[in-house]
Formats: sequence, structure tokens, C-alpha cells
Amino acid sequence: MKTTFSLITLLFLFCPCVGVKAADQSKPNILFILTDDQSPMDFGFYNSDASMQTPVIDQLAKQGMVFDAAYHMGSFSGAVCTPSRHMIMTGRTVWHLPIAPNAKSQCPPDIVQNTLAAVFNRAGYSTMRTCKKGNSYDAANKQFTVRHDAVKRGGTDESGSAWHAEQVLNYLNDRETTKDNKPFLIYYGFSHPHDTRDGTPELLAKYGAVNHKDKTTLPPENPKQPPLPPNYLPEHPFSHGHPKLRDETRVSGVWTRRDPRTIRNEIGRYNACSENIDIQIGRVLEKLDAMGELENTYIIYTSDHGMAVGRHGLQGKQNLYEHTWRVPLVIKGPGIKPGTRATGNVYLLDTLATLCDLAGIPTPDSNEGISWKPVVEGKKTVVRDCLYGVYNGGTKPGMRSVKKGDWKLIEYDVLDGKVREKQLFNLAENPHEFLPQHHDPATIALTGVTPQPNQTNLASDPHYAEKLAEMEALLLSEMQRLDDPYRLWHQPADD
Repeated sequence: MKTTFSLITLLFLFCPCVGVKAADQSKPNILFILTDDQSPMDFGFYNSDASMQTPVIDQLAKQGMVFDAAYHMGSFSGAVCTPSRHMIMTGRTVWHLPIAPNAKSQCPPDIVQNTLAAVFNRAGYSTMRTCKKGNSYDAANKQFTVRHDAVKRGGTDESGSAWHAEQVLNYLNDRETTKDNKPFLIYYGFSHPHDTRDGTPELLAKYGAVNHKDKTTLPPENPKQPPLPPNYLPEHPFSHGHPKLRDETRVSGVWTRRDPRTIRNEIGRYNACSENIDIQIGRVLEKLDAMGELENTYIIYTSDHGMAVGRHGLQGKQNLYEHTWRVPLVIKGPGIKPGTRATGNVYLLDTLATLCDLAGIPTPDSNEGISWKPVVEGKKTVVRDCLYGVYNGGTKPGMRSVKKGDWKLIEYDVLDGKVREKQLFNLAENPHEFLPQHHDPATIALTGVTPQPNQTNLASDPHYAEKLAEMEALLLSEMQRLDDPYRLWHQPADD
């Protein structure tokens, strides 16, 4: 099985073939690529200091558009993947999902008939899916005509990301054999880089990492391991409010440790798994090119949410810092100007509306998302002014965030009122969301990064009291608009 991707192949991939007969091009094809637990901050096109190497995805970014403000709306479950993937499939906001607390009154009972694959099936598309199994929306997944789902987080071709690539390649080979000329929607999902991050031996060696299994010892040091992230902390300054949370206590290779050796090794494992995903995407794009299908295909690359892996002293996805609330989002396809960027202010729940818009398919009435096709076309820079986020899969009411322009507020009301915190950031000045703890000389000695005095939490600074009040009012307004059933300690109860 092919698991390498040469520069020659990469150059070939993005040069259109000549003389290859493609399928009917009256409607575009769609290749929707979704990874599991991947932060935008780990890609070179978002972070020039990124240690992860993804040449295929980097090329997609150069040939298409990169979104600088793409987010998932959040979760009411510790399994953040589950609400996120429901939002992708339904186009509905987080509190209006079929699994939300008040679903009986706030979600149509027949919603599955208006999920992504069902809509595209009715429009005459051939639909195919491969992804992980579990923590998803199974009823919606069953709507795909061809479906091959399995959890593949191992370090071999059969047990890892190459397996997902094989399912797509088999589907494309079958299209050639049967001369299927219908446009396709391929949902190309991966199980990695979600833990357990068992990478291939060669990629683990590249990043100086090992699949560490011994809970009683630290992983070995290796100079090839990636550096600590600039906003690394040895521990979060207060409880995240979800006792015994799996992602913070039971991830194999990390467990409760946040020491530099453990975190650097885990980032190396994460990078190895992510680079393997890049290789497998390249195999599929090469096949599409050989079939003459690539030029008529919209390729969307994203993840279900971000990930901490040592940032802010956290390991998992149950937080609302930018590294975890944001998602990577790249699109390449017909009519998209290469090398462009946009703010966007988009959610993953906008996926259904956008894919329908790109394909010229009516969006179902149950959809609540906003198409970002006008952004792709250069007609708009954003689709909404502000963004709302929630995590309350632990103690209630949990965490909330709101962002507008450069300003962002996170509030915590957890552990029955024992933890009540506010964080106010100017992201233009403090993109890493540095806290006072990042200014500690001991932390600076570990990361080599010295934050500026203004790069800190501004919530308690009296100079920003007016901005804090403005953001708190905006947060309450968004909570009310989106039918958030909870209120934070300082918010008034609804009439």
C-alpha cells in the first residue's frame, strides 16, 4: 500500500490532467474531509512556527481559501465530538440538536430526513462516507449510500488512517468500473489525531516520539521532539469544572501529567498521526486527478474541534480557548481564487447550508446555518458579527464564550459555584490568550516565550471595565437568542 507522497506527485496533483474524460460536470463534486481533534494552531498556514508538516494540506491552502475564524459552537457533553458532528449533519445550533436537553420542543422530529446525505441523495448525488464509528450521529450517517465506518487509531496501514483512504479509493475505483457519472459527495473522515495517537514507526521517529504505554515512567527525551507551545502551562490556574474528565486524566501516554517531556512526546505523536492523514489525503487527490474529477471538485478540509495538548495546562477539547474552540478550515475548488484568506466568522454548523449552496441544492427548512459561499466568492468577509461558544459537559452551568471583533470573553461557573472566573482577551494583542501564569519566570524558562505586559487576562483591569460589561451583555444576548437553558451566576433570570 502506498504510504509516501513525493514532491513530483504533489506537483502533478495540482496540475490538471489532459485527455482524461471526467464525469458529468453540470454539478460539482464535493470532498468533505474531517479529522478528529485537530487544532488550527498546528498548521503552517495558521502558525509560522508550527512543527507539524502537512505538504498536501498546505498546498490546498495555497490553491484555495483559508478561513481565519472558523469555530464549532460547543458541547453539552464531555464527548465534544458528538454535538459537533450533529451540527455538521443537521445545520442546527447546539441547543436545537436532536440530542439537546430540550430536543422535543426545539428540534423537528423528522430531522434525519434533512441531514447532509439525505439532502444530497434527493438531489441526485452519489453519497459515500468513511469515518470513525461512535460519538457521531448514526441515523444521519446511515443515509449515505456507501458507508464504511470504523475506529482506526493504530500505527499500521490496516489499523490507521490508510484504511480510511482505502475506502475512498475503492469507491472511486468502483465509479470508474461502473461508469458512474453522477456527481458525488464524499465524506472523508479520519479517526486520528484523536488519541490513542499510535503513529507509524517512521513518522514517530521523524518527530522523536514513542507510543508511551508505561504509566509509571516518563517518555524518553529526544531532540527531534516538537517544542512546547508558547502558551504551555504545567497546570491550569483553576479547575475546568469537570471532575474525572477522561481527556484530562486517562489519555494513554499522558494521563494526568503535564511535564515538558510528556507533552513534547505527545505533540510528536499528534504530529505523526496528522502527517499520516496528510499522506492519505494526497493519495485520494491523486486518484481524483487521474480520473479527471479534481478540477470539478470542491475540497473542504476541517476538524470537528480543536485540541489543547499542553496549552494552558490542559490536554483535551473541553475548553473554550482559541486552540480548541477554533477549527481549521480550507476550501479549494471551481472559481475559488488561489491563495486567499477570509475572517469568515463561520461555524461548523454552516456546513450543510454551504455545501447545498455550492451544489445549487435548496437548503432544508430545518437548517439554521448560514452559507459562507459569499465569502468564498469574495462578496463578504464575514457571515455574522459575533460568535458564541459553550462547554458544560461537566458541572453546570459550565463555561461560555463570546467573541466580537478582536475581543473575546470566557466565563466559568462550575463546581456548584466554587469556581467563578472571567477571562477577557484582546486577541489582536494577545492571540495566544496568555494568562498571568504565563509571565512566571519558571514558565518562560520552559517555553522560551516572554509575554508582553498587555498580553494577559484583562477582566480585572479597571481600564477595561466598560469593555467587560459590553461583552457580558453580548454573551447574555447570545445565550437568550440561542435558547441556552442555563444562566451564569451574575446573569438575570429570564422573565
